[in-house]
Amino acid sequence: MAKKTPSFNTNQYLKMELLRFTTAGSVDDGKSTLIGRLLFDSKAIFQDQLESLEKASRLRGEEAIDLALITDGLRAEREQGITIDVAYRYFATPKRKFIIADTPGHEQYTRNMVTGASTADLAIILIDARNGVLTQSKRHGFIASLLGIPHCIVAVNKMDAVNWSHEVYERIVQEYTAFSKRLNIHDILFIPVSALQGDNVVEKSRNMPWYDGPTVMHHLETTVITSDRNLIDFRFPIQYVIRPHQDFRGFAGRIASGIIRKGDEIMALPSRKTSRVKEIITFDDRLEEAFESQSIVLRLEDEIDISRGEMIVKKGNQPWVITGFEATICWMDDQNELNTRTPYILQHTTNTTQSYIQKIRYKIDVNTLHRQEADSLKLNEIGRVIIETARPVFVDSYKTNRQTGAFILIDPHSYHTVGAGMIIRSAENHSMDIFSLQKSSDVVFENRTVTRIMREEKYGHKGAVYWLTGLSGSGKSTIGKLLEKKLFDEGKHVYLLDGDNIRHGINGDLGFTERDRYENIRRIAQIARLFFDAGFIVICTFISPRQEMRNFAKSLFPEGSFYEVFVKCSIDECKNRDPKGLYKKALAGEIHNFTGIHQEYDAPQNPDILIDTEKLSVEEAVDMLYGSFI
Repeated sequence: MAKKTPSFNTNQYLKMELLRFTTAGSVDDGKSTLIGRLLFDSKAIFQDQLESLEKASRLRGEEAIDLALITDGLRAEREQGITIDVAYRYFATPKRKFIIADTPGHEQYTRNMVTGASTADLAIILIDARNGVLTQSKRHGFIASLLGIPHCIVAVNKMDAVNWSHEVYERIVQEYTAFSKRLNIHDILFIPVSALQGDNVVEKSRNMPWYDGPTVMHHLETTVITSDRNLIDFRFPIQYVIRPHQDFRGFAGRIASGIIRKGDEIMALPSRKTSRVKEIITFDDRLEEAFESQSIVLRLEDEIDISRGEMIVKKGNQPWVITGFEATICWMDDQNELNTRTPYILQHTTNTTQSYIQKIRYKIDVNTLHRQEADSLKLNEIGRVIIETARPVFVDSYKTNRQTGAFILIDPHSYHTVGAGMIIRSAENHSMDIFSLQKSSDVVFENRTVTRIMREEKYGHKGAVYWLTGLSGSGKSTIGKLLEKKLFDEGKHVYLLDGDNIRHGINGDLGFTERDRYENIRRIAQIARLFFDAGFIVICTFISPRQEMRNFAKSLFPEGSFYEVFVKCSIDECKNRDPKGLYKKALAGEIHNFTGIHQEYDAPQNPDILIDTEKLSVEEAVDMLYGSFI
């Protein structure tokens, strides 16, 4: 009869520290049996579960209870005696709560192991003492290292089958220690066990007096994991904006890492606007501070436009804001291989965006750790890739922050998860602060003899910038040309900067990647500033699909001299117009990275001027703009 599970005070239970650990091993190494022994000897199996196990064991013709059946829950697993899918089990002792992920050891189930181990604090790698260190044993250690699991137990199992030999155990320890030096695991402990008989699992073994270390359970209960938490880099992905009434605006989410306190200065990404924390609210209380893994609502002292998918960070501690990065990825799709020509949805924290695999640098043989050239990745293969995103993402390296350094790739048609990745570093030429990169050193502005004000007085009008943004086919260029002609005919100093003309000349070296789009707008904004300084009215007609791009352009000009003009037109109407045949080519696959088809367009939420070209004629639109100038 199984003993009753010890009862815990509810509040005490909720406050107990949680350890997530995973197991991995080759076929018949005894992973499931070890977990069963942990649960059985720690009194974590209820009476009805025990009766079910006894019945299942009898059906298999076994006299004793088969503890592996506790986790091998699928019929196929029980029939074959192997673990196929990830099995999660929850239990607690008076010292700590646990979540176990029992993962399959077969190479063809690498994706399952990656999934189960991705959130683990500790990994238990089992080695059969009879067989010694196998290729699979090294593969499991490599994957644990790849996933950044900070603690590792190497359980040398089935010591009873080698007559409790100290020599066999030491030989395995030496061989695996030599191998582990190539891995990124710094806390590794070897324990000789017999999962079947319970030696050194929960209770100390009498059969191995030469071993004076801890049992598996003791190490699970006492391993220090608080230092593994990232309490330095505050990262708060926005999950939901709470606005129950006009006097309350809060930002809800789960703190990915770091600590936040009332009064702390914060920055919102990607807008880079700053404020201070006014309140930290939970479902039942108001806090002075909150930390990693807590779900909270933040209220700020200032009204800042922040939406789901954006992030709040500390002003002096920011992640990379990038559109390209290098990552290690495990391919999980059993239907299609990874394709560098296929767009994928990238999910990073609460942010989703379109992405492309720009390059596969190499794939990794998970058995030998050797690198191999590759044009694609198949199911369960792991490779190093460079990814480009359609809009900036806010990331850290996986090594420093597992929460903001991880992502998944989703098939845009089936919405199945096809890949899981870990960010290594920002890709070349995709650094933080996209617009601040292009600055010359040791250069200062020369004071002008003829100022803008002097020019404006002579011209009889003030300089201004009208920035027309909208989808291709919305009518930006047509409106811009007629407005320029109307102002010119009246003797105004005016100049039109149009997308196609600029790309034929000064921006002819740029393509249409996200990075090149930012550089295109950066150059245009600086040119517009030069014309503005000369006292001109500058008309800019560019898609400029990101609000961040337009905010940067506006930041270059004095208050009240820059007008964001949203030339509004639905995507369906733009496709119908298609004056240059670009939508047709994009839909046919002849053009890539086309806004509205492959990439999203951030429509202005609060433009200075709104022109709906489905309701207004070109002449009416020009008159509206002309009227705003007058």
